[in-house]
Amino acid sequence: MTFPRAMAWLLTTAVALLSESATKQCLAQTANQASPPTQQAVSPGDVNLEHSRVYIKVGKVGLGHEHGVVGKLREGTLKLNGESSQGTLVFDMTSFDADTPAARKFVGLEGTTDESTRKQVNTNMRGQEVLSVDKFPTAQFQVTRVSPSDKPNARGAPQVVIEGNFTLQNKTRPVKILANVSDENGWKHVRGGFAILQSDFGMKPYSKMLGAVGVTDRLEIFGDLWIAP
Repeated sequence: MTFPRAMAWLLTTAVALLSESATKQCLAQTANQASPPTQQAVSPGDVNLEHSRVYIKVGKVGLGHEHGVVGKLREGTLKLNGESSQGTLVFDMTSFDADTPAARKFVGLEGTTDESTRKQVNTNMRGQEVLSVDKFPTAQFQVTRVSPSDKPNARGAPQVVIEGNFTLQNKTRPVKILANVSDENGWKHVRGGFAILQSDFGMKPYSKMLGAVGVTDRLEIFGDLWIAP
């Protein structure tokens, strides 16, 4: 195996392992979900943008703090009817909001954050060294394959493997997501997650005081999506 191929294999394997870990945590938050949407779908595979959300768990370094972030999708489709299924999820990076009570609860963090601190965290997160939302207002997950998983979830229900390419700040990396799919109120409720390293996408994890206070390079990203069947 050549060095470039070996590095690609290692990256894909690492992403898959992080994805499975993130997915297990996402599915553990089932009790925290809002009520499913009741309005009619537009077309098969359409993402319900009003009710679908993306959550991020940010770890801490040193004396820093863990954070929960919630964001919306600008547009999206995801078809789950076979290996040739495809779709695109476009994340609205300008909507990402740190440490709302709902976000902290979803990612398993206790306590609340005052508005002054939230404002500062959001300023840092959306700024030039991290998300740089002025320059990169969206991120995208291009789905290339959806296939049944041979692993049931903790409740014994079937799961699917969603594969594709995640693009953030003009850098693209392969992603594999183990997702739970259930039928609720006439919608497909899709929950899964994956993990990334900020540095892989050209972002600099926030830190200060010579690194004594900061956040981890690794981010856990969770999708809680409602898809038209």
